[in-house]
Amino acid sequence: MSTDTLRYALIMLLAGIGIPVLAALNAQLGARIAAPVAASVVLFAVALLACILVLAFSGQVSALAALPAQPKHLFAAGLFDAFYVLTVTWVAPRFGVGNAVFCVLLGQMIAATLIDQFGLFGAAVHTVTATRAAGIVAMVAGLALIQRG
Repeated sequence: MSTDTLRYALIMLLAGIGIPVLAALNAQLGARIAAPVAASVVLFAVALLACILVLAFSGQVSALAALPAQPKHLFAAGLFDAFYVLTVTWVAPRFGVGNAVFCVLLGQMIAATLIDQFGLFGAAVHTVTATRAAGIVAMVAGLALIQRG
């Protein structure tokens, strides 16, 4: 395994750790103020400020000028992010963080497999071989076993 591969895997592992932490924290905020949508707005405000800081220090501010020329459907990613945050903030206190994240992970596995298989949205094609399919089935089975425990 190359150093880059290991580094990318570690970064994404940390991002994955952040998903249930985000769900638990924002669900708790939404429950405490009895307003999951308001809690989601706060989350996005904090996230926006963090991204603005990273943007300022990355030297990529000038890239914003290229946005008007981009295909409009690419901006739908923000809607998916909002949908995730709004739904997990509302569902997690009622369904459990583990159950909510389990369903999110299952959805991610299905979507990622389809995106890779067909190169959807301009992604590189990574055909689902028998080995990859077995790995996906093993991951889904593992997720299911974790939820049963």
